[in-house]
Amino acid sequence: MLGVATVNAQSDTVTIHSQDIAAPYKVENVTIKDLNGVPTPIPQFGEKNLLIFYVDPDSYLRGGRNKRLSDELEENKRAEGPAIHAFGVMNFPDTGLPKKFLRSIIRKRIEKNGATILEDDQHLLRDGWKLGDCNNCFAYIVVSKEGELVYVAKENLDEAGLENFYNVIEKYRK
Repeated sequence: MLGVATVNAQSDTVTIHSQDIAAPYKVENVTIKDLNGVPTPIPQFGEKNLLIFYVDPDSYLRGGRNKRLSDELEENKRAEGPAIHAFGVMNFPDTGLPKKFLRSIIRKRIEKNGATILEDDQHLLRDGWKLGDCNNCFAYIVVSKEGELVYVAKENLDEAGLENFYNVIEKYRK
Protein backbone atom coordinates (compact mmCIF):
# COMPACT_ATOMS: atom_id res chain seq x y z
CA MET A 1 0.00 0.00 0.00
CA LEU A 2 1.09 3.53 -0.55
CA GLY A 3 1.94 5.76 2.38
CA VAL A 4 1.44 9.38 1.41
CA ALA A 5 2.82 12.22 3.47
CA THR A 6 1.43 15.73 3.35
CA VAL A 7 3.74 18.43 4.64
CA ASN A 8 2.39 21.61 6.20
CA ALA A 9 5.34 24.00 6.16
CA GLN A 10 3.56 26.62 8.28
CA SER A 11 2.97 24.33 11.25
CA ASP A 12 6.06 22.20 10.55
CA THR A 13 4.07 18.95 10.72
CA VAL A 14 3.96 15.84 8.60
CA THR A 15 0.71 13.93 8.22
CA ILE A 16 0.85 10.31 7.11
CA HIS A 17 -1.92 8.59 5.17
CA SER A 18 -1.63 4.87 4.61
CA GLN A 19 -4.08 2.04 4.22
CA ASP A 20 -1.98 -0.49 6.09
CA ILE A 21 0.40 1.53 8.27
CA ALA A 22 -0.74 4.10 10.81
CA ALA A 23 2.24 6.44 11.10
CA PRO A 24 3.88 8.28 12.71
CA TYR A 25 4.74 5.89 15.51
CA LYS A 26 7.74 5.06 17.65
CA VAL A 27 10.16 2.36 16.47
CA GLU A 28 13.17 0.79 18.13
CA ASN A 29 16.57 0.16 16.63
CA VAL A 30 16.84 -3.37 15.27
CA THR A 31 19.90 -5.44 14.54
CA ILE A 32 20.22 -6.62 10.96
CA LYS A 33 23.42 -7.61 9.11
CA ASP A 34 26.13 -6.12 6.97
CA LEU A 35 27.03 -7.80 3.67
CA ASN A 36 29.48 -10.09 5.46
CA GLY A 37 26.71 -11.44 7.68
CA VAL A 38 27.91 -9.56 10.76
CA PRO A 39 25.06 -8.33 13.00
CA THR A 40 24.80 -4.54 13.01
CA PRO A 41 22.27 -2.06 14.38
CA ILE A 42 20.61 0.50 12.12
CA PRO A 43 23.33 3.11 11.51
CA GLN A 44 22.85 6.57 13.04
CA PHE A 45 19.53 5.54 14.65
CA GLY A 46 18.64 8.22 17.20
CA GLU A 47 21.47 10.46 15.96
CA LYS A 48 20.11 11.58 12.58
CA ASN A 49 16.91 11.39 10.60
CA LEU A 50 16.99 8.29 8.40
CA LEU A 51 15.93 7.65 4.83
CA ILE A 52 15.93 3.91 4.33
CA PHE A 53 15.45 2.19 0.99
CA TYR A 54 13.98 -1.19 2.01
CA VAL A 55 14.27 -3.20 -1.17
CA ASP A 56 13.13 -6.60 -2.34
CA PRO A 57 15.96 -7.47 -4.77
CA ASP A 58 13.40 -8.68 -7.33
CA SER A 59 11.88 -5.19 -7.38
CA TYR A 60 15.31 -3.58 -7.72
CA LEU A 61 16.35 -5.80 -10.63
CA ARG A 62 13.03 -5.15 -12.40
CA GLY A 63 13.78 -1.43 -12.33
CA GLY A 64 10.71 0.74 -12.32
CA ARG A 65 9.93 4.18 -11.04
CA ASN A 66 11.19 3.77 -7.47
CA LYS A 67 14.58 2.46 -8.65
CA ARG A 68 14.81 5.45 -10.98
CA LEU A 69 13.91 7.73 -8.07
CA SER A 70 16.66 6.13 -6.00
CA ASP A 71 19.16 6.74 -8.80
CA GLU A 72 17.91 10.33 -9.15
CA LEU A 73 18.29 10.97 -5.41
CA GLU A 74 21.85 9.73 -5.66
CA GLU A 75 22.62 12.02 -8.59
CA ASN A 76 20.89 15.20 -7.39
CA LYS A 77 21.90 14.78 -3.72
CA ARG A 78 18.36 15.64 -2.53
CA ALA A 79 18.56 12.94 0.13
CA GLU A 80 21.75 14.35 1.60
CA GLY A 81 22.08 16.91 4.34
CA PRO A 82 23.54 17.48 7.77
CA ALA A 83 20.50 16.02 9.55
CA ILE A 84 19.78 12.94 7.42
CA HIS A 85 21.49 9.63 6.72
CA ALA A 86 20.30 7.62 3.72
CA PHE A 87 21.09 3.95 3.14
CA GLY A 88 19.69 0.75 1.72
CA VAL A 89 18.52 -2.48 3.32
CA MET A 90 18.01 -5.51 1.10
CA ASN A 91 14.97 -7.61 2.00
CA PHE A 92 16.49 -11.04 1.31
CA PRO A 93 13.68 -13.37 2.52
CA ASP A 94 11.32 -12.13 -0.21
CA THR A 95 13.52 -13.17 -3.13
CA GLY A 96 14.46 -16.53 -4.55
CA LEU A 97 17.71 -15.18 -5.96
CA PRO A 98 20.97 -16.48 -4.46
CA LYS A 99 22.49 -14.23 -1.79
CA LYS A 100 25.97 -14.61 -3.27
CA PHE A 101 24.75 -13.23 -6.61
CA LEU A 102 22.89 -10.37 -4.91
CA ARG A 103 25.83 -9.45 -2.71
CA SER A 104 28.09 -9.18 -5.78
CA ILE A 105 25.64 -6.73 -7.40
CA ILE A 106 25.37 -4.76 -4.16
CA ARG A 107 29.13 -4.57 -3.71
CA LYS A 108 29.49 -3.15 -7.24
CA ARG A 109 26.95 -0.46 -6.38
CA ILE A 110 28.80 0.34 -3.16
CA GLU A 111 32.08 0.64 -5.10
CA LYS A 112 30.38 2.99 -7.56
CA ASN A 113 28.70 5.35 -5.11
CA GLY A 114 30.03 4.63 -1.61
CA ALA A 115 26.53 3.77 -0.39
CA THR A 116 25.76 1.94 2.82
CA ILE A 117 23.73 -1.17 2.04
CA LEU A 118 22.80 -3.73 4.67
CA GLU A 119 20.76 -6.93 4.59
CA ASP A 120 17.69 -8.08 6.44
CA ASP A 121 17.74 -11.86 6.10
CA GLN A 122 14.98 -12.63 8.63
CA HIS A 123 12.42 -9.80 8.19
CA LEU A 124 13.72 -8.22 11.41
CA LEU A 125 13.23 -4.66 10.13
CA ARG A 126 9.90 -5.40 8.47
CA ASP A 127 8.47 -7.16 11.52
CA GLY A 128 10.13 -4.98 14.16
CA TRP A 129 8.71 -1.84 12.59
CA LYS A 130 5.37 -3.42 11.57
CA LEU A 131 5.82 -2.58 7.89
CA GLY A 132 3.51 -5.32 6.64
CA ASP A 133 4.06 -7.17 3.38
CA CYS A 134 7.12 -5.82 1.55
CA ASN A 135 7.37 -8.57 -1.05
CA ASN A 136 8.12 -7.12 -4.50
CA CYS A 137 8.44 -3.64 -2.97
CA PHE A 138 11.02 -0.90 -3.26
CA ALA A 139 9.98 0.91 -0.10
CA TYR A 140 10.99 4.34 1.17
CA ILE A 141 11.00 4.75 4.93
CA VAL A 142 11.74 7.93 6.88
CA VAL A 143 12.47 7.72 10.60
CA SER A 144 13.04 10.88 12.64
CA LYS A 145 16.05 11.13 14.92
CA GLU A 146 13.54 10.86 17.78
CA GLY A 147 12.82 7.31 16.60
CA GLU A 148 9.44 7.93 14.98
CA LEU A 149 8.56 6.26 11.70
CA VAL A 150 7.06 9.23 9.87
CA TYR A 151 6.81 8.09 6.25
CA VAL A 152 6.46 4.85 4.30
CA ALA A 153 5.83 4.40 0.59
CA LYS A 154 5.84 0.80 -0.65
CA GLU A 155 4.57 1.21 -4.18
CA ASN A 156 5.67 3.23 -7.17
CA LEU A 157 5.10 6.91 -6.46
CA ASP A 158 3.00 8.91 -8.90
CA GLU A 159 3.71 12.62 -9.48
CA ALA A 160 1.76 13.75 -6.39
CA GLY A 161 3.47 11.06 -4.31
CA LEU A 162 6.88 12.19 -5.56
CA GLU A 163 6.13 15.79 -4.62
CA ASN A 164 5.05 14.74 -1.13
CA PHE A 165 8.12 12.52 -0.78
CA TYR A 166 10.46 15.39 -1.69
CA ASN A 167 8.64 17.66 0.79
CA VAL A 168 9.21 15.10 3.55
CA ILE A 169 12.89 14.76 2.64
CA GLU A 170 13.33 18.55 2.68
CA LYS A 171 11.86 18.73 6.16
CA TYR A 172 14.18 16.07 7.58
CA ARG A 173 17.46 16.69 5.76
CA LYS A 174 18.32 20.14 7.14
